[in-house]
Amino acid sequence: MLINCAAYQDGRKLADIDIDSISDYVARPECFVWVALKDPEPEELAVMQNEFGLHELAIEDAQNGHQRPKIEEYGESLFAVIHTVEMDEKGELLIGEVDVFVGHNYVLSVRRGTRTGFQNVRARCEREPELLKEGSAFVLYALMDDIVDRYFPILETMNNEIEALEDRIFERNNSVASRAIIEDLYSLKRRLVILQHHIAPLQEAVGKLTGGRIPSVCGGMQAYFRDVYDHLDRIVRIIDGRRELVVTAVQVNLGMISLVENEVTKRLGSFAALFAVPTMIAGIYGMNFETIPELHYKFGYPACLAVMVVVDLILYWRFRKSGWL
Repeated sequence: MLINCAAYQDGRKLADIDIDSISDYVARPECFVWVALKDPEPEELAVMQNEFGLHELAIEDAQNGHQRPKIEEYGESLFAVIHTVEMDEKGELLIGEVDVFVGHNYVLSVRRGTRTGFQNVRARCEREPELLKEGSAFVLYALMDDIVDRYFPILETMNNEIEALEDRIFERNNSVASRAIIEDLYSLKRRLVILQHHIAPLQEAVGKLTGGRIPSVCGGMQAYFRDVYDHLDRIVRIIDGRRELVVTAVQVNLGMISLVENEVTKRLGSFAALFAVPTMIAGIYGMNFETIPELHYKFGYPACLAVMVVVDLILYWRFRKSGWL
């Protein structure tokens, strides 16, 4: 589906044009054409291939989708694959893909599985004609910058989840919810791994545009792509830190479970000791022997009870003092 098709010259929009007029504007060196497609059919991509002279391998990748984030050079043009990440109402990650074809006088963006469009990127470029004069390379930068900036709210949401889980870990009487906490931590770690899988390769790809042999279409834009690279580097470092934090949280939660279990064990042992002394004394005097000591002692029964109570009180006081009860 065609979203936008417009021609630009000297940083200013000339007009919205139809598909049949693309080749006419592309033939003018001072102009460039910016086309945006959403979930296109193979026929639409074939038309764009004819209008812009796109490489067949790049068209095949854009048509099939599910490509690894990358930036490939085909002669005087670039083909970039960038993954978008969105979060649904349940906190699950929705992965989309934006394929960008960049030549000296054209930009073709193809998005799939992305709910949010890029009208704001086009508006930003049109508000900055002095930068839009750089042509298609600035449009590629603006698209990348917008997609990368969308990663930060996702990370912030995950950071809030980690903080909430940490609070739950250190709540009193959390032993019942410990399994749920571990499940939530594992779910969070899984999403962080997914996020890294779709972001880290892009950092490596953008690095090709910041130094060394720069593709001719991106000449003079190294500083802008370096800014995108720095943002990606920061994001990857944050993801690594959050993954380590989740692993630590799992270990702490297991440690808290062990502490709770130790407390329960100590309490059960303390109560067993309190019952053991009376049981032992009662067992001795319950033996059927004629020569049992103090068998006919007048105060034997109350004396036994008193000894049981005194010993249990002493044990209770010691257990309380030790924190076992």
